[in-house]
Amino acid sequence: MEPTSRRAGLTRQKVLRAALDLVDRDGIEKLSMRRLGAELGVEAMTLYHHVPNKAALLDGLVELVTSTVRPDNGGPADQWPQRLRSFAVAYRAELLRHPGVIALVATRPVRSAAALRVAEDTAAALGRAGFPPVDALRIVNSVATLVTGHCLAEAASTPGHPEQDTEDAPDLAGFPVLAAAVAGGLGTPEDHQARFELALDALLDGLSRR
Repeated sequence: MEPTSRRAGLTRQKVLRAALDLVDRDGIEKLSMRRLGAELGVEAMTLYHHVPNKAALLDGLVELVTSTVRPDNGGPADQWPQRLRSFAVAYRAELLRHPGVIALVATRPVRSAAALRVAEDTAAALGRAGFPPVDALRIVNSVATLVTGHCLAEAASTPGHPEQDTEDAPDLAGFPVLAAAVAGGLGTPEDHQARFELALDALLDGLSRR
């Protein structure tokens, strides 16, 4: 008799994709091997043929999301700031498409070859501009950390996350600057975009000056 996973047409990629769909829909806290098995129409034990444990499943989600980023690393070597910007913008867009995975990306180290390829290619582009490997990877990490941290703050207003209770908003009567900022759009999607661009511009400008 054929194994259940083969009869179900399962592969590691299909398992990870189903897990990502579940997290996108219901949140990371609802992900379990039992529930994922039910989503795929198999027993939970069948999944262990493709991911050895829950930790490997979570690492796979990080791989699936981060390896999707494909920045353009071609062009003249001196255009490395533009390539870093392209990487940051693409990375942010991908994280915000999957808000339930952002905390995993922020806290779990990248382990797979597919996920490491993005950092490798981006750092290699910096290498062509004269950066030693250790400096190139530090720069890539700095940009990725900026993006991930910004997305963690922004994800609270992203579809798929529970909305904050506006009734619990603090009274800003004694905070005129904050009150004026809120009235001027602080916390809106446009504000998140502006904050991201401000921080990214500052980082890239500082790196360029060095």
